[in-house]
Amino acid sequence: MELRNLLTVAQVEELNPALSQATLRWWIFNAEVNGFNKCLIRVGGRVFIDRVALEAWLEEHRAAGL
Repeated sequence: MELRNLLTVAQVEELNPALSQATLRWWIFNAEVNGFNKCLIRVGGRVFIDRVALEAWLEEHRAAGL
């Protein structure tokens, strides 16, 4: 993990407008169930998303046959 790959929810949305803050927060809220916890770094009350892990997680969840 590299620090430059850590992003806030707002930064992820800014870089990827298709991923709204509401969607990201839903994934974070359900992280234990959907496996999104692989992408998260929690420090105190702050939540950071690892960009590389996010891309890998999205690839894992790509719809089959597309």
